Amino acid sequence: MQNPSAPPPVLRPSHPRAVPLQDVAAHLGATASGDLAGVSVHGVTLATADLRAGELFVAVRGAHRHGAEFAPDAIAMGAVAVVTDADGAALLADVRVPVLVVDDPRARLGGLAALVYGTGADADLPPLLAVTGTNGKTSVTHLMEGMLHGLGVTTGLSSTAERHIAGEVIPSRLTTPEASEMHALIGLMREKDVQAILVEVSAQALTRHRVDGLVFDVAGFTNLSHDHLDDYADMTEYLAAKAALFTPERARRAVVCVDQPAGQAIAERAGIPVTTVLTAAIAEDPTAAADWRVDLVAETPEGTTFTLSGPAGSVTTTVPVIGPHMASNAGLAIVMLLEAGWEWDALTALIGDRAIDARLPGRIQRISGAGGPALYLDFGHSPDAFAKTLDAVRRVTPGRVVMVCGANGDRDTTKRADMGAVAALGSDVLVVTDQHPRSEDPALIRRALVDGARAARPDAVIHEVTPPEEAIATAVSLVGEGDAILWAGPGHQHYREIHGVRTPFDAEGAATDALRRAGWPVPA
Repeated sequence: MQNPSAPPPVLRPSHPRAVPLQDVAAHLGATASGDLAGVSVHGVTLATADLRAGELFVAVRGAHRHGAEFAPDAIAMGAVAVVTDADGAALLADVRVPVLVVDDPRARLGGLAALVYGTGADADLPPLLAVTGTNGKTSVTHLMEGMLHGLGVTTGLSSTAERHIAGEVIPSRLTTPEASEMHALIGLMREKDVQAILVEVSAQALTRHRVDGLVFDVAGFTNLSHDHLDDYADMTEYLAAKAALFTPERARRAVVCVDQPAGQAIAERAGIPVTTVLTAAIAEDPTAAADWRVDLVAETPEGTTFTLSGPAGSVTTTVPVIGPHMASNAGLAIVMLLEAGWEWDALTALIGDRAIDARLPGRIQRISGAGGPALYLDFGHSPDAFAKTLDAVRRVTPGRVVMVCGANGDRDTTKRADMGAVAALGSDVLVVTDQHPRSEDPALIRRALVDGARAARPDAVIHEVTPPEEAIATAVSLVGEGDAILWAGPGHQHYREIHGVRTPFDAEGAATDALRRAGWPVPA
């Protein structure tokens, strides 16, 4: 069984093809040293920890060291050649395998991996569907997968939470894996005869070449909000990174949620055919023109019912989680499947007047019983995610709402005050705790959240409690029948990252235990 605190494995085809190294060199236009004749490549990797014998080791410059420093280890483990830049080649004068030199090996990695695994734009692949946006990517991919399963389609999925391959579930490392891993994963999915592949694509994946070499049949856009400004200078640059997905080099068709000006901008800039979707309940301009429209019908603690209307007709269905933003995610998912070629009549027969059968790991996941206070676990870690999820909880809660949250270390620090402010304004009581402090002092992270909360709402009731197990116990002690707790941050994850170590942590178990000890019912 996979240790939940250990890095998940890198996946590859079980029967990789052999690609002559001479073909690799010609594809890259590389300057080569050593004898290439008779050498074949069976895979590509950036990391010695993931390397298998017969693979190509790509040595790139990192933040502190050059990957070429690790090439001797890679060769000892069976690497048949090294691809690197001129600086890396200077460190490899005496190696016993061929060295291929290119100007920017990271930028060439996607095309290289596509060649080795046979997964490029001209490959015979199942439909590829990609989703980008600040929030909602995981929900959209898992909703699409749930509907495809209902249609009898075997799926592959790569999301922030999990990788799925024809029913096998593996935890994820990154929202979007490195290009070498991405192409290997798709190669394995093809080997397992999947019939559709669903991929989350982060902004970092686009700017760091992680999806290079792939052309998606349909690309979807959810929204844009304050996040990742440690990677991008401002929101304009962040939007531009997302917009790169909607070009002929990366996608054939687009489905764009236009609830925000950011979505309108994506739709206007796209160099590919665009279909638009608008959710009236959350759109900045509910009267704006769109091809498809999502209108709320009913909201209950069990889910959100909505009607999707557009050129093909209309259907009323329920997404099995709370919140208008989840109805928006479901509407986007349905239209993406339609644009990818699945029939409207089949989709409406599957979901009409019933709940979409899908599992959304750690997304507004209710873990409390039918009676007593409601307790929701969510992965949200941005001001917008906090605001939307708090609003969703408030809309179905007759009593008070208690918010439990933290912020991640070594990530965008500019959003922490806003997260605290939104949390305080949207809840009756705020409990601030720790999440992934990483290399930072957790007390300083908590202080930023508390200061933001106090500035936004001086009279807010705020408890600062650590560790998280004690924080959720404190929250449970403050609620009664008809109240609700939203614990934002841990979501699907089963670890906390502290000083570079993934420490096992079970948020769902801690919450369930706190409810049980307080005498409240919990699911069996």
